[in-house]
Amino acid sequence: MNVAGSASYVNASPVPVGQCPSIMLKPDRMSDTMQQPRIQYVQIAYTTFGQGPPLVFAANAWGEINLFLGPENRATVDTLANGGYQVILYDGRGQGSSDRNIADMSQAARLADLEAVVDRLALERFALMALVHGCTTAITYAATHPERVSHLILWSPYTSGAAYYSGTPVLRAIKALSGMLVDNWEFFTLTMANWLLRFQDAERAKRMARVFRNGTDPQDYVTLIEALEETDVTTLLPQVEAPTLVIRDTFSVFTMPEFTRAVAAGIPGAHVVTIDNMPDLPGAALTFLRGDEPAALSSTRPEPSAFRTVLFTDLVGHTEMMTRLGDDKGRDVLREHERITREVLAANGGTEVKTMGDGFMASFGSVTKAVECAVALQRAFAEHTDIADESLHVRVGLNAGEPIEEDGPDGRKDLFGATVILASRIAAKAAGGEILVANAVRELCAGKGFLFSDRGEFTAKGFDEPVRVYDVKWRDDHD
Repeated sequence: MNVAGSASYVNASPVPVGQCPSIMLKPDRMSDTMQQPRIQYVQIAYTTFGQGPPLVFAANAWGEINLFLGPENRATVDTLANGGYQVILYDGRGQGSSDRNIADMSQAARLADLEAVVDRLALERFALMALVHGCTTAITYAATHPERVSHLILWSPYTSGAAYYSGTPVLRAIKALSGMLVDNWEFFTLTMANWLLRFQDAERAKRMARVFRNGTDPQDYVTLIEALEETDVTTLLPQVEAPTLVIRDTFSVFTMPEFTRAVAAGIPGAHVVTIDNMPDLPGAALTFLRGDEPAALSSTRPEPSAFRTVLFTDLVGHTEMMTRLGDDKGRDVLREHERITREVLAANGGTEVKTMGDGFMASFGSVTKAVECAVALQRAFAEHTDIADESLHVRVGLNAGEPIEEDGPDGRKDLFGATVILASRIAAKAAGGEILVANAVRELCAGKGFLFSDRGEFTAKGFDEPVRVYDVKWRDDHD
């Protein structure tokens, strides 16, 4: 075990040759040919504390060793280590004691840093914890290495860096200041520390700013933020199999409840807990890791709302279309898709819950209205395709139950829980132009004149029991 305060090093090679931008081809000065690819290794610093099952912290933005060995956060590490866990911290590339002046801060590179550390320590299975920016790395690793992650703990997570940095006035202001931070690094770090502390403790802000400045260099920070803005792990959430705890706090200006709710809703079976101060963090983590079910966890789970039918749509071939048409023309097609969807929802009593860019989530108080809306949607898109230059093929999935309801950031109600997740899984099983519904929807529509075709059972990810789905025939000739 490494002694407290010292660091060991591991070389991180991001990914195999030909798949990573950090693998460079160097021109041959004597000819026009290229030499063989040369792998650029990055030294990653790591250290461990305590004995017991391993608990790895995915690197955030300032270096985990640097961050957690300071007076502000050292108690977190000590509590976790004294609680029977081997705490493993590492400084990501460009941070702390790891190599600085790094050009490649991509998600693939950050993931490789985590992989290098756990492989060096020969950790076959471990708990994984992350805060804020480290959460995208942790989610990616948990989704792609389910056999190695025993538990996943995410504090103030987000899935889309672009959405995160446009999410609040504070973050937009930090982004606006990033253009001048290279020449005003001390001012930038001091301003950010004061923002974190809500301008209530100037002396503490000075100490925190020094930790930030020691944690990374200004250019490395800019490169990292640019890479984070390109990161989006939304589609990986359903693939996470490890028991997951999502922690949201009431004291940080960087915590956005809508993002923590979205992460918790997207990961099957995720728990949510709210903490009111930093000292509560390790206690919540230990409680979860030990498998306890305290009132603090159970009380934060919202109660189910009234019975709803949840409808998901998804535009087939969206990415290919955007690539083929380009951003401007592709966005025009998406606007037409959005217009048709919203008009049909309004005409059939549907409530738009949210849009995901190439799809919608909507809810209905009546299961019959929901199926009627699904049929109307497919007919509207078919009519559009008959006359438009660019066709719109949409898949639709429905499920009925009692979803969890919470207030969304825009004042609208947002829905979460197993009912919603299963509706999304069913939509993903449909082909373009199809409507697939859960058996519960079919049974509740008995005698309403709909024609259903049995499509058999499938086991949805995150659900133990297989689900039987039915295709709703919507064409007039029922072909």
